[in-house]
Amino acid sequence: MKKDFKIIGFDADDTLWVNEPYFQETERLFCDLLSDFQSAEVISKELLKTEVQNIELYGYGAKGFMLSMIETAQRVSNNRIQNSVIGGIINLGKELLNKPVELLDGIHEVLEKLQKAGYTIIVATKGDLLDQERKLSKSNIGKYFHHVEIMSDKKESNYKKLLSHLNIAPEEFLMVGNSMKSDIIPVFNIGGYGLYVPYHTTWAYEKVEKTNEMNNFWEIEKVSELEALLDL
Repeated sequence: MKKDFKIIGFDADDTLWVNEPYFQETERLFCDLLSDFQSAEVISKELLKTEVQNIELYGYGAKGFMLSMIETAQRVSNNRIQNSVIGGIINLGKELLNKPVELLDGIHEVLEKLQKAGYTIIVATKGDLLDQERKLSKSNIGKYFHHVEIMSDKKESNYKKLLSHLNIAPEEFLMVGNSMKSDIIPVFNIGGYGLYVPYHTTWAYEKVEKTNEMNNFWEIEKVSELEALLDL
């Protein structure tokens, strides 16, 4: 494996800490609130459709998710949803924003070893600015990062802008993340390197298939395996 990276970037949600299980738990509770109107399967499909349609307006994160739940509730109930249920949805969103920050196994140790080995480490994540800043603050790992980039999206243009800001070439950058769609493929397409660490559950919108045509990326089961790859 190539080892002379100037900067190693880490995704945050479901790479550094738990995220998607909290969203899925909230979605199950949301479906329960609307059980008088539709089945959980139908509600989940409608919610995903609403989320995808709203990405251009709201971006990613818990606040946009809460607004999409309210919009979905109005649609599946034919606007018969009671104000008390809308209040319940808002409370679900607030509870989601207040979830504890649970680091994945081995994160502290890997970041510490990377730092001691002289690597420059950054966070490159997408989502709601305030929410991601809150989670990073609560995580107690902010000290390891030279730079934190909370991106509106993770397309090739977003990564090009980030690398230009960091004044490095794509081949000097390694991106570590759990999403092929957001963390690996765009970086590969601009000439960078990726380390794919699949998480046991993934948001449906982020699911894409790997192709045999891709190189410049590796797949590991957990972040701690990065130590052996880089001989830390």
